[in-house]
Amino acid sequence: MSQGANELHQLSLAELTQRLRDRKVSAVETAQHFLARMREHQNLAAFVNVNEDVTLAQARAADAAIAAGNAGALAGVPIAHKDIFVTKDFVSTAGSKMLAGYRSPFDATMVARLAQQGAVTLGKLSCDEFAMGSANESVAVPAVGHRAPITVRNPWDPSRIAGGSSGGSATAVAARIAPAASGTDTGGSIRQPASFCGITGIKPTYGRASRYGMIAYASSLDQAGAMARSAEDCALLLSAMCSPDPDRDSTSLDVPPEDFSLKLNDKLDGLRIGIPKEFFGKGLAGDVRAAIDAALKECEKLGAKLVPISLPRTELSIPVYYIIAPAEASSNLSRFDGVKFGHRADKYTDLLDMYKKTRAEGFGDEVKRRIMIGAYVLSHGYYDAYYLQAQKIRRMIADDFQQAFKQCDVIAGPVAPTVAWKIGEKADDPVANYLADIFTLPASLAGLPGMSVPAGFGAGNMPVGLQLIGNYLQEAKLLNVAHRLQQATDFHLRQPEGI
Repeated sequence: MSQGANELHQLSLAELTQRLRDRKVSAVETAQHFLARMREHQNLAAFVNVNEDVTLAQARAADAAIAAGNAGALAGVPIAHKDIFVTKDFVSTAGSKMLAGYRSPFDATMVARLAQQGAVTLGKLSCDEFAMGSANESVAVPAVGHRAPITVRNPWDPSRIAGGSSGGSATAVAARIAPAASGTDTGGSIRQPASFCGITGIKPTYGRASRYGMIAYASSLDQAGAMARSAEDCALLLSAMCSPDPDRDSTSLDVPPEDFSLKLNDKLDGLRIGIPKEFFGKGLAGDVRAAIDAALKECEKLGAKLVPISLPRTELSIPVYYIIAPAEASSNLSRFDGVKFGHRADKYTDLLDMYKKTRAEGFGDEVKRRIMIGAYVLSHGYYDAYYLQAQKIRRMIADDFQQAFKQCDVIAGPVAPTVAWKIGEKADDPVANYLADIFTLPASLAGLPGMSVPAGFGAGNMPVGLQLIGNYLQEAKLLNVAHRLQQATDFHLRQPEGI
């Protein structure tokens, strides 16, 4: 084994990429190292599917490409994918019994593009069923090494949630099981688990990354994104992920690919950071506020100016989201009826009975809850009263952001009102879970880019994330602010004990 191979998990994505390119370590050695880490930390329940033969075959191909001098930007780097993306060589379940054992005939565009750059797929990561959840407690398939479904553990405190729905992605990166991971963000599902696990995560502008091959939850909100330890690493990953896909994704933006690493070292002198008063009300825990305030002071030291702003319809984002997202979910999930693919009930009397029993058996409680809400708000007599009104307010929320960006360049605040809570603490109170999304939902409804940056620690020594929100297509600016902050702090370098 190459010198230093036992410490590969301590390298950043950028450092690992360079070491592979310089042939100081092979892609096969790297893959074997991270597969061993996965087996060592099965107690965290981050992975739901692995295929070591495929992973090592991809690693050998990366080594050959590096030796031939025609390797991609991420050649040999192991990356794990949220189980909401379909993959032809790995089972894709979306965390649901409905798709247990399903193998797609094709790769999602995002997976394919990373593979084109030489990335090696380490495996599939746990997520809330069909990405519906804020805690990764709504998963219905067993994790690797477990016989029954299990909640993903937060590596900082395994008695706490990792966040959702991209909890497996956040835990894998925070525990150094994978140097980077893909995630999806519908209402905060990249930013919130990134905050809870002390890593960096970014959701790009809606339409920036292709949704083709992403198992749909709410089509007007779902967006793929990057999760890694630092802004520099996220920039590398996002650069490979984002480019137009008009033939497969009708919502794909016609925006040329961008190297997000090019502006990472721009100074923050004169940068106006907007501070929404609605993000700092009585619902924000004191320990979280203290960490956010300290991070904002660091930004001021770097030359930025804090500007008070208002996003007056912040509180309305929760009812708006939980009307629009379930409505779209009820439509998207109607395809899971037991006819063409997925779970089918063993015993039924006729077609209608098969539909009912298949969906009753295949879907979990949270998915059923959202389907029922969605069907209700779309039903005759309620469409105008609920769904149409929610869409109108959504437009107003987007307008609030545009008014705010006349006064500032970037918006900052907390990701979540509290640090990660104990597993099971809110399991019987779905509304409490919904309320925890209040700071991430507005940007999702507006389709804006947003990210979480490690900003310190709160109660129980649990991580706190600073949320940064930019205007449309301003991912590079967000990554620059995050990178400069990470050059001045070390929160993104800290890791859980025993990892």
